[in-house]
Amino acid sequence: MSTFTLRSNDLGGNFTDEQLANIFGYNGGNVSPHLAWENAPEGTKSFAVICHDPDAPTPSGFWHWAVFDIPASVSELPSGAGNPEKNLLPEKSFMSEVDTGMAAYCGPCPPLGDFTHTYLFTVYALDVESLGITPQTPLAQASFMMVMQHELARASIVSYYKPKKS
Repeated sequence: MSTFTLRSNDLGGNFTDEQLANIFGYNGGNVSPHLAWENAPEGTKSFAVICHDPDAPTPSGFWHWAVFDIPASVSELPSGAGNPEKNLLPEKSFMSEVDTGMAAYCGPCPPLGDFTHTYLFTVYALDVESLGITPQTPLAQASFMMVMQHELARASIVSYYKPKKS
């Protein structure tokens, strides 16, 4: 059996200025990275993609991106898919509101001068075509439903970003 894996043409050493946020003192482009996955387990009916910074200075970290109901026939998201104006997400999939209050990708934006933060990009293989949630469903609730009730497998890429001093 092959291992469920996630890769990216865009993630590597450092985030580019285009991938950084455009809030909290950052002037980035909020361009989500390319993500591609392979070897989904048998029974996969959809995927979800989440980007989370567990090092953010809040009890729950910071949710940067969440995409749900990606059809099982899809195996990648192009660079920039996190911009709702570009309409690059697969049909039937949608972005949920993240900690910015918007349903869009938000690039790295740790407090200026803070320590290096971890950015965990994860794709989840799910046993349902739809979680039955909306873009306004709290991510804690959506994550619980996904992980505890419908997850078949997950694959992740970890990237890091150390903010410059202000």
